[in-house]
Amino acid sequence: MLDSYFSALSILREKKMKIYVDADACPVKDIIISEGRIAEIPVILVTSFSHFSNEEQPSGVEFIYVDSGADAADYRIVKLAEKGDVIVTQDYGLASLCLGKGCIVLHHKGFRYTNENIEQLLQTRYVSAMVRKGGGRTKGPKPFTAEDKEKFREFFKKIIL
Repeated sequence: MLDSYFSALSILREKKMKIYVDADACPVKDIIISEGRIAEIPVILVTSFSHFSNEEQPSGVEFIYVDSGADAADYRIVKLAEKGDVIVTQDYGLASLCLGKGCIVLHHKGFRYTNENIEQLLQTRYVSAMVRKGGGRTKGPKPFTAEDKEKFREFFKKIIL
């Protein structure tokens, strides 16, 4: 596991890393933008046209707007991302695809998706969907707290530095 981590770090030094954010429901965009600017890493927020804004963004931040269809942002991120780029998403399917491309994939709750944990996460998602499809109920995620936000900030800084 450490070998793959250090291999990813060496790739980052060789090419200009980019940070792609599955931005429609991302609660840590402000942290990603702030820390990305400090580290001088371009941040690309991929979001649907329904979230369009005319607000001027800080330098180093790019918006890519996609149709509102399901998974449109995911497909665009997969198309654009390259080995060594950082992806921030809460979507396990997108995380799995980006891991396959050699990206560093993070969840906004402050953990890293890996080849070791993605299968279990996808399996849990599938089982929950089957329970809901059968009329059952499943728990949603716990509320996102200020502590979660700070945990992500510290974790994210370690990854990009």
